[in-house]
Amino acid sequence: MRQLILGAAIALTVAGTCAQEIVSPNANLLADGIPAIPKSIADKVSLYTEFRGHGFVDWHPTERSMLVRHREAGANIAQIYWLKSPGGKLEKITDFPDPVSAASFAPKHGKYMVYGRDTGGNEATQVFRMDLDTRQSTLLSTPDERSGYSWTRAGDRILIGAVPLDRTAQGGTRAQVVTSLTLVDPLKPELKTRLAELPGGGWGSFRFTHDDATIVAQQYRTPNDSDVFLIDAKSGARERILPKPGAPTAGYTGFEWSLDNQRLFLVTNQGGEFGELAVYDRRDKSLTVLSRHIPWDIENFSLSDDGKQLMAVVNNNGRDEMRLFDAVSGKELSRPAIPAGSIGGGQWHETQHTQLAFSLNSPQSPGDVYTFDGATGKTERWTVASSAPGINPETFVSPALVQIKSFDGLAVSGWLFLPDASRFPGKRPVLVSFHGGPEGQSTVRFMGRYNYFLNEMGIAILMPNVRGSSGYGKTFLDLDNGFKRKDSVKDGGAFLDWVGTHARLDAKRIVVSGGSYGGYMTLATAVDYSPQIRGAIDVVGISHFVTFLNNTESYRRDLRRVEYGDERDPKMRAFHEQIAPLNNAAAIKVPLFVVQGKNDPRVPYTEAQQIVDAVRKNNVPVWYLLADNEGHGFRRKANADFEFFATVKFLEKTLID
Repeated sequence: MRQLILGAAIALTVAGTCAQEIVSPNANLLADGIPAIPKSIADKVSLYTEFRGHGFVDWHPTERSMLVRHREAGANIAQIYWLKSPGGKLEKITDFPDPVSAASFAPKHGKYMVYGRDTGGNEATQVFRMDLDTRQSTLLSTPDERSGYSWTRAGDRILIGAVPLDRTAQGGTRAQVVTSLTLVDPLKPELKTRLAELPGGGWGSFRFTHDDATIVAQQYRTPNDSDVFLIDAKSGARERILPKPGAPTAGYTGFEWSLDNQRLFLVTNQGGEFGELAVYDRRDKSLTVLSRHIPWDIENFSLSDDGKQLMAVVNNNGRDEMRLFDAVSGKELSRPAIPAGSIGGGQWHETQHTQLAFSLNSPQSPGDVYTFDGATGKTERWTVASSAPGINPETFVSPALVQIKSFDGLAVSGWLFLPDASRFPGKRPVLVSFHGGPEGQSTVRFMGRYNYFLNEMGIAILMPNVRGSSGYGKTFLDLDNGFKRKDSVKDGGAFLDWVGTHARLDAKRIVVSGGSYGGYMTLATAVDYSPQIRGAIDVVGISHFVTFLNNTESYRRDLRRVEYGDERDPKMRAFHEQIAPLNNAAAIKVPLFVVQGKNDPRVPYTEAQQIVDAVRKNNVPVWYLLADNEGHGFRRKANADFEFFATVKFLEKTLID
């Protein structure tokens, strides 16, 4: 009979363990088939759940102060704080049960804040104004839409881009997706002007010219296929400027206007394998590349408000580098002396033009906020991350780059974290962790609570970048599309084989894990390579591409069809049926742990439920953790903690016992 644990209603008896020694899941968690979690696990793990870093959010327009994101001690989720000086006291601005997805001061004066927030992880983001004196919020967007916002240059209005929430129309079909653009005065939200109705989804990256006459926008389909439009800010009329008629498809991201509104800075892979910093000139419609000498992707960039300097973040094989360019000449300047780590944000101050704020984390730091002075070249640290007493992140290990040849000779790479050999001698068990996306990438960054696996359990962590990962060129990115889907799974199999060649890794003790598309990779690996692994952990993963495409939110469906293949095509549908982990669940012979948010709009919880039901027929242990207040992954600390306690228990049973 299925064992059921729901909230605090626990009726478990474990030999030799009294009720007081058991960790109970909170009332929002359904723990199905998960054995009792001893409190001793929580006691050991708890130190690794208290890392509390800081993330830059926005500059104040007139002061040298900023908004940062941080989770204070004892809090369930991160909130927005006002930091008024380097090392100063954090002033709490928000206190909501759900995370704030975006926040910014009102441009020009900073007298109020605009922010976006969803409910329970459903990603139905709503836009609000918050008065900083009273902390009172006013809704600016329409409740039955998913919304985002962009400021005009004058700072008097916001442009809200929105798609309607899924509604089943008469006859059982969904309405066609349309993206609406509405101009709203945050101080008088009743004054709204519908600017345009854009066909389909994927619209974003809206950026006004300095005179607020024109808006540049991107319509995204894949990282290698997007269009750039100019939209008249009065009439809503639009003109596609990139790619030019007859030119091949390409990716375009990130937009910044020169002061004269004639040059548009952007990142594109139009002329090569990687995303390059470039500038489009409206006068002669030319596109000039500025970073061709850098053989890696430009991840993001920021133009100073005086139009003089460009900051760009380069993804050098999974490691971030900051570069500076003269925005007038396009020439690269001296490289900033920024500590090694993963760089987030990057925004120049609106009036103090040489001041650049950014976030930085590394394997030894959960993240802090820094500023860089473009005039002096000096870096200043604004925050200091926190961890539990007795834990020193500076002692955490850094990964080694792994490069192998896959089944067809293709070079693929990944990152390997190894436990301390003096504490954990001999061959070590391995957790193979697949990233999501699938256009994601495993990079050098802070590993958070995963450091418990390394430092306390002696488990090595291998993070592959199989074909289809970003960061290695547009050809590599498309090598898993459509009918080539299983080639990425074969790459995963090649990494499993490679484990057996490493002197410190135990090929007989491997568990695979992953979230979202990484969850599909986990399930597919469990289908094809069960004899080589001990268990699988699927977090919000896809178990059948047909059911996924049928049930994911409408605004995402066509975008995902480009990547995974259109299930309406009979040949593609037959292929999806053939490769679906759900249809091959009988081949999964190892214990399975499935984690899912009930409100997930991307990978609906039905993907998890159906694979749980199917694999249980194999008479192998299946653990299922469902949160009714989460979406695409667990964002609340209480839920994430229990998930992690259960993961530790699962790894103890599969890798350590």
